[in-house]
Amino acid sequence: MTEKQQIKMVVFDWAGTTTDFGSQAPVDVFDRTFRQKGLVFTKAEINAPMGMEKKAHIKTMLSTEKGQKLWEDAYSRSWNEDDIEDVYQCFEGNLRTVVAEYSKLIPGVRETVEKLREMGLKIGSTTGYTSEMMQYVLPVAKEQGYEPDCCVTPDVTEYSRPTPFMLFECMRQLNVYPPKLVVKAGDTVMDILEGKNAGAWSVGIIKGSNVVGLNEAEYNALDEQAKKELHEKARKIYLHAGADYVIEDITELPEVIAKINESL
Repeated sequence: MTEKQQIKMVVFDWAGTTTDFGSQAPVDVFDRTFRQKGLVFTKAEINAPMGMEKKAHIKTMLSTEKGQKLWEDAYSRSWNEDDIEDVYQCFEGNLRTVVAEYSKLIPGVRETVEKLREMGLKIGSTTGYTSEMMQYVLPVAKEQGYEPDCCVTPDVTEYSRPTPFMLFECMRQLNVYPPKLVVKAGDTVMDILEGKNAGAWSVGIIKGSNVVGLNEAEYNALDEQAKKELHEKARKIYLHAGADYVIEDITELPEVIAKINESL
C-alpha cells in the first residue's frame, strides 16, 4: 500500500510574514538609504520589487525611468555597477542598525507554527535578507518563541526570488520532496512566484503584509470597511501572481493545509 501523500513542510518568508508587521524595516531602510544618496522615492515605488534580494531590489529601482532620472539629476551621469554596490553597502549599514528592532513576531505566528509542528510539518524559511543580516534577526525571533528548522538566504544559493532555488535548498536541507508536498507562505508577489516556480503550493497572507504595507498601529486604526477594501486589493494581487490560496491571517494556514492534504 502506498503512503498517503501529505504536506511535509511550510516555508515562510520573514519580514511581513512572520516578523515585522507591514514589512516596515526594508521600506524604512530603503527610504533612508536613497535619501542619503539624494534620491526620493515613494513608499509604493520602494514596495514594488519587495521580496527580491536587496541588491537586485536597488538595481530594479534605479533601472526604472524615474530611478534613472533621479540619479542623473543628482550625479549628472548614469549609474553603474559600482554605484549599485555603494548604495547596497549603505543599505546594509543602515539595516544592521535597525533590523533587530523590527523583529517583533506578527500576532498568531508562534501559535500557528506550534500547530503546524503538531501536524508533523517541518518549518523552513527563505528571505531577501543576507545571512549576515539574519544573524541579527534570528536570535530576536527565537527569544519570542519562533525558530524555523532552516533559514536560507540569497547569498547561499546566489539567486533570489522569484527563482525557486532558496526553496529547493530548504527541501534539500530538510530532506523533503517532491515540491508538491511543500507550501510556500509569504506576503509579497515574489513569495508567490517563488512557490509557483518551485512547483510548490503558494499561499498569500494578507494581515501584516508588505502588500497592505501598514504598520500594526496604522492597520488597527482602520475601520472595518477600509480593512475590507485593503484585503480585497491584496487578495487580487496575490491571485493575479498565481497564489493557490489567499488567507487573511496566518492562523488560517493549518486549515488550508488540511484542505490541500484532502486534495492530495
